[in-house]
Amino acid sequence: MSVVEQYARAHIVTDEEDPGAVPVVLRYDPDSDPRSVHIDLPGAHEWTCSRALLERGLTAPATSGDVRVWPCGRVQAVVEFHSDGGVSVVQFESKALVSFLRRTYKAEPVVS
Repeated sequence: MSVVEQYARAHIVTDEEDPGAVPVVLRYDPDSDPRSVHIDLPGAHEWTCSRALLERGLTAPATSGDVRVWPCGRVQAVVEFHSDGGVSVVQFESKALVSFLRRTYKAEPVVS
């Protein structure tokens, strides 16, 4: 199987001045873990969550472990990552996440 990698622009939600859109890498490796996707944020922060969580969170709030996803209006989605070091909140255009998920399902259909 081939790795699916997609670049997206996202906004890191912070109390500081908005740095604008930052590059984020969305990655899926069906040989490594067919149920998970990886989100690489600037500064070498990599997060992993299930494809199912990401998909559910596009239409309604969804939580699994340290990751929460929810729709924000009609065209955006928020992904919130919790760790011992704090919380990272990232806002995406929903269409970028939908496009990425479609590509992952073409590479590897849903695993039961």
